Amino acid sequence: MRVDVSSARGPYPVVVEPGALARAAAEIEAAAPDATARVIVTDENVDAHHGEALRERLRPSGVVVLPPGEEGKTFRAVEGLLDRLVEHGLDRRGVVVAAGGGVVTDLAGFAAAIHLRGVRSVLLPTSLLAMVDAAIGGKTGVDTPRGKNLVGAFWPPRLVLSDPALLGSLPRREWIGGLAEVVKTALIADASLFEELEATSVDALRADPRAAAGTVARCARAKAELCSRDERDDGERQLLNLGHTIGHALEAATGFRGLSHGEAVAVGLVTEARLAERLGLAADGLAARIAALCRRLELPVRGPAVEVAHVRSFLRADKKREGRALRFALPVAVGHVERVDVADEAAIDLALAEAVAESA
Repeated sequence: MRVDVSSARGPYPVVVEPGALARAAAEIEAAAPDATARVIVTDENVDAHHGEALRERLRPSGVVVLPPGEEGKTFRAVEGLLDRLVEHGLDRRGVVVAAGGGVVTDLAGFAAAIHLRGVRSVLLPTSLLAMVDAAIGGKTGVDTPRGKNLVGAFWPPRLVLSDPALLGSLPRREWIGGLAEVVKTALIADASLFEELEATSVDALRADPRAAAGTVARCARAKAELCSRDERDDGERQLLNLGHTIGHALEAATGFRGLSHGEAVAVGLVTEARLAERLGLAADGLAARIAALCRRLELPVRGPAVEVAHVRSFLRADKKREGRALRFALPVAVGHVERVDVADEAAIDLALAEAVAESA
């Protein structure tokens, strides 16, 4: 699959194809033919599995290997990365090549946006979560003690090149976490995919590379189309926040430890569906159906025990808050999500209390 994403800086292709890594050099050359330098940014886990192949194929000017994990997505990490980009001679015609999951693409993309006031980037997502979501759309950023992704920039890449064959090296937990973004996309834009997921399992998906590649392509196309119509997140792209408003607050409230991003999103999907039912937007039973699918895919439906007031403090800092109201993307039915401004804090608190209950 190859689809172009529209952006103010010009369209860029999203390519999803098994074996695509083998022609990464040619794709990058086509995307940035005048590049003076290429610096690969990756993390320790990806480097252990794919570092040798990346170095051999791309012949980079330098490689920066970051510690893995969300807790490393900070200003301090960006500062260190910028220093390394200078060290490797990355000038304004250079290219940052981000090879990794969502943390790497977010962090390296943000560094590219501010290095020398902006240099080009190419994204080579290696996780399911990054292939179906994080690498597409040009959002970059870092976390702060006040919350997740509160600082960042819209900085579209020149190319997103996804090779689903790389998913074979993913640990099981990362595979499962990525499925939360697949469920999210199905709820927003692909009811038939949701039904297909209800009839499968984690093991079945992992054992069928062709099916996995097809799922990545469907989700990537859906996100690419939304982002093309709304690059700056002013309208329908906000539907992609489904599960993330509460999911991000849970991540921050637990110090970005304990719950992976995908796991937090799964809890957010179920909790926000319960909120939609409580507000009379969704029919009774939708949350239970989403929870049943999450359990089938071995995703959590509730987070660790944490004070509701603590989670609420991060919701208050959410970038989607306007006055007393917090904008949610809430599921109304499978394949139908709406943007809703919710000022009913009691309803939100009830949903949060269910989200952090100790037992499922």
